[in-house]
Amino acid sequence: MISWNIRKADLNDAGELQKCMHKAYLKYSDRINIKTLPPMNVNYKDEIASFPVWIVEFNNQIIAGLVLVFEEDYASLANIAIDPDFQAKGLGKFLLKFAEQETRSKGYTEMKLATHVLFTENVLFYNKQGWILVDQDETKVYMKKYLK
Repeated sequence: MISWNIRKADLNDAGELQKCMHKAYLKYSDRINIKTLPPMNVNYKDEIASFPVWIVEFNNQIIAGLVLVFEEDYASLANIAIDPDFQAKGLGKFLLKFAEQETRSKGYTEMKLATHVLFTENVLFYNKQGWILVDQDETKVYMKKYLK
């Protein structure tokens, strides 16, 4: 198991975070036009300034990012992405648990997320982590999880 470090992102991380996000979503380019995905088009300086954003580093390289949005009565897992070179090593589970802990610490008991309908492995992963499917349309799968 690799040893990584998670910390709150700062504005200086925006460029590297964007590169990490792009690399993470590139693997889906055979299924959809990834240029239309929101994570590919956001300004990560704005994200870091506006929302709680964490990065995961390994050997001083950003290998993952997590963006949470706290709504009135639930938290949204707005983005979670891991560099493909570091996937399947437990980092996704770690980030989800971290997000749940952060959400609980703010007094929330419910989290929501949306993922692309063609990202079937993500839906399966979230399902295995206790998330339930609540809705689906032509492009998105909507899931939620109640926190204990």
